[in-house]
Amino acid sequence: MKKLEHNPAYDVIEYGCLGNCGECYLFPFAYVNGDIVAAETIDELEDKIMQEIRAVEALESSD
Repeated sequence: MKKLEHNPAYDVIEYGCLGNCGECYLFPFAYVNGDIVAAETIDELEDKIMQEIRAVEALESSD
């Protein structure tokens, strides 16, 4: 997640608990614009987060 944290265009906020009881025990996940993004590994999660960010940016640039 360090790559995301170092990008000034993104707001990365870490929370101790997101209220999704047990989910963090099963697999890594994150919220991207309020939607859960999950994967089996941290590397996969990072890739999925970037895909979600690109999708959001594409929508915003088409407006």
